[in-house]
Amino acid sequence: MARRIAVAATGDFGADVLERLAAEHDVVQLFTRPDKPRGRGRKLGAPPAKEAAERLGIPVEQPARLDSSVGIAADTVVVCAYGLLIPNELLERALWLNVHPSLLPRWRGAAPVERALMAGDEETGVTIHRTVEALDAGPVAAQRAFAIAPDDDAGAVYAHAAALAAELLNDVLAQEEPSFEPQPEEGATYAEKIRPDDRLLDPDAPAHELANRVRGLSPHIGARLGDLIVWRARVGEDGSFEPVEVQPDGGRRMAYDAYLRGRR
Repeated sequence: MARRIAVAATGDFGADVLERLAAEHDVVQLFTRPDKPRGRGRKLGAPPAKEAAERLGIPVEQPARLDSSVGIAADTVVVCAYGLLIPNELLERALWLNVHPSLLPRWRGAAPVERALMAGDEETGVTIHRTVEALDAGPVAAQRAFAIAPDDDAGAVYAHAAALAAELLNDVLAQEEPSFEPQPEEGATYAEKIRPDDRLLDPDAPAHELANRVRGLSPHIGARLGDLIVWRARVGEDGSFEPVEVQPDGGRRMAYDAYLRGRR
């Protein structure tokens, strides 16, 4: 059953979910972050969710912060990788459903996919929960797990999560009054935002940990080994860490073998 909804989203994951929702529902409004400087020229660039909404003809609002002056054009708002605090006064004016790409309460926070991969998790999932003031702690309307393949990077996991999120949301939105179950507190972990130090590859660390760090930061952030960004890597047959695809500072992505040949 199609439903009239608003969406709050900013990044690529949110844009993906927005497009999938718009194919099934009447999305009447997008809340997203303001445009910000991007790239070497530091020209203002639109968030990915805004670009998707404009292609779809969805009205866009970009408040720098949310407060009581914000108008909500639907009774239900789907939140997905938005990035702004939603005050309680707005939470009380609509049903806010948050899409979180993890099996809550594991990996609450800003970087659940990245942290799951960096930790070597073999399974993750998607949780649809009511948005509350506490971080990713609201009661759950739907949740489903999926396996992380050994070669999956963050891009692959986010793509799988977006497809599953749309499926779960369709089920939840079809209910006139969705039912919710409280999250358990046992097993709660927190996915802190990726910091510059998180990108550094320590050559003395175990090879599998380094490979997992590369998977968690690819293809959108990149891990760093000296003056190289490492986009793909593996554990070699001898158990050593082997970069596969790298990018020198100021250069293009290339096979690591080609990079080594160029240095000879």
